[in-house]
Amino acid sequence: MTIDQTGGKVRIDKWLWYARFYKTRSLASKACQSGHIVLNGQSVSKASVTVVAGDRLQFFQGPHLRVIEVVAPGERRGPAPEAQLLYVDHSPPRVAKKEVASDIRTAPIAEREAGSGRPTKAERRATDRLRGDE
Repeated sequence: MTIDQTGGKVRIDKWLWYARFYKTRSLASKACQSGHIVLNGQSVSKASVTVVAGDRLQFFQGPHLRVIEVVAPGERRGPAPEAQLLYVDHSPPRVAKKEVASDIRTAPIAEREAGSGRPTKAERRATDRLRGDE
C-alpha cells in the first residue's frame, strides 16, 4: 500500500520502525502499547494510531528524551540517510559521556564505619586467641 492510497497516514509503530528509532516493528509496537510514546501531548496506547506530517512525538530512547516532528510518513524502512528525512529532531541536547563520567568520579564515596561488616584478619586472630583456638 502506497502513501497515495493511505492519504499520507501511516501506523505509528510502522513509522517508528521506518525512521529507525526501534530495531524491530514489534519493539515499536510494545513501546506504543506500554504508553511510552506521546503523540501531540497524548499518550498512545495502541500501535494502530496513525501519524501524519506535522505530528510531534515524545519518547525516551535510553536515558535521553527524544522530541520528534514527523515530516513525511515514509513507505519503507530504508537506509539511515533516507530514514533521517522522515523527521526533524527537536530533542534537548544530550550530555556528553565525559561529563557524566566526571560527575560519577567526583561523587562522594560511601565509607563504612570501622567495625561494621566482616572483621579484618587481625581482628579474627584476636578473637581466636580469646577463645583459645590458637
